[in-house]
Amino acid sequence: MKLTPFHRLYGLGAILLVALTICSRNFGRTGEPSFIIPLAVASIAYLLAVREFFQTRRFPRTVVFTCLALAALWRIPFVMVPPGPDDDIHRYLWDGRLQRLAYNPYTVIPADPALAGLHTPETRGLNNPEVPSPYPAGAQLFFRGVTAIHESIFAFKVAFVVCDFAIVLLLLNMLRRSDQGEHWVLAYAWHPLLATDVAGSGHVDIVGVLLLLVSAAALMRRWRAVAALAFGLAVSVKFLPIVLLPLYWKRVRVRDAVLAAIAVGLLYVPFLNHGRIPIGSLGTYVQRFRFNDPVFAMLERVTAPQVVAGLAVLAGFLTAMWMRRKSAERSLDAFAWPMAASLLCAPVVYPWYLLWVLPFIKSTSTVPIIVWTLSIIPTYYVWHLRTVGRPWLVPGWIMMLEYGSVAAAAAIIGLRRITRSAALPCSADQVD
Repeated sequence: MKLTPFHRLYGLGAILLVALTICSRNFGRTGEPSFIIPLAVASIAYLLAVREFFQTRRFPRTVVFTCLALAALWRIPFVMVPPGPDDDIHRYLWDGRLQRLAYNPYTVIPADPALAGLHTPETRGLNNPEVPSPYPAGAQLFFRGVTAIHESIFAFKVAFVVCDFAIVLLLLNMLRRSDQGEHWVLAYAWHPLLATDVAGSGHVDIVGVLLLLVSAAALMRRWRAVAALAFGLAVSVKFLPIVLLPLYWKRVRVRDAVLAAIAVGLLYVPFLNHGRIPIGSLGTYVQRFRFNDPVFAMLERVTAPQVVAGLAVLAGFLTAMWMRRKSAERSLDAFAWPMAASLLCAPVVYPWYLLWVLPFIKSTSTVPIIVWTLSIIPTYYVWHLRTVGRPWLVPGWIMMLEYGSVAAAAAIIGLRRITRSAALPCSADQVD
């Protein structure tokens, strides 16, 4: 019996379900083979599914919704398991708790012995306790909102999964309105990082991703005030999407941009410190924190880290300017490439940072980015190395695998385009 695309997709979904369920059972052993191997199997299944999406123009709606149900199923065990002892989610809980106790998370040091009584069992082991919070004001107010509902790690994980599901619904709506195959929502929903880093570890990036997608959807419908406001709120969760500003040039009105700037400014009012806008440990982050940063490390040898960080932002800006000129107005690819370019030059590139590009990858031109979102997964091996006393460094062979895979994918796409372009004039000559 010949397998149809529907059968193959169901089969790949079953593989993802089994592999990610096994991965969730070993979530406390991040980076060990029992965690990495099933995650690698899930990544391969995901990549094969993306291949099916490219080859099949449309899948029946029942197939799409069945596959979405599978995605919901494999998130459940990740929500139920506790995150890692030093995952960022413990800091989120601490920051939200501080605000409700009338403290400023941008000035308070978690390791301060005088504040030991403020900790709970879930915040006592938070990471980097010697520095205040680095998260922007929008993220801080989100932390406060969640802790006001329920002060627990589980409440944060549920909130993040709700944002994840909201992205799925919004993508479905966008695909229907643009008359594109609804199955492309699975390119987002089936990605393994959403299970491990949203439902599992719980990272606030998913809140910013939702706001950015709202902005992109509003921009496409020419709801300019909503687009500008949602963009400003996304930047107030994490600064990464600031590099997308050129995409909004002449697509939103000046008054809309002013409205967004005022809204973001108001978010910082509760945190003003002697009339100054606080940045917490952001400077320390740029100066000291490093992970998976080959481009940044190379440039840092010849200039100051602050300059290299500026170059990373510039790389994103220039890419956005180029995409603004070359891409169609309703193209989502234009949102993916500037953020990917900026991350490529960043001092820290954790796997969950690539959550930002996931809703915007659904064309051949973004295949290298799709590959990167998967080839970055072996960097989790560093978590295991740390537990056995090894340095917090990504081994060279993992970097070669990660970035070499991206380069190979880009080369293949480039060669195919060149071959296709060369074939077109030959076909025209034969017609003549």
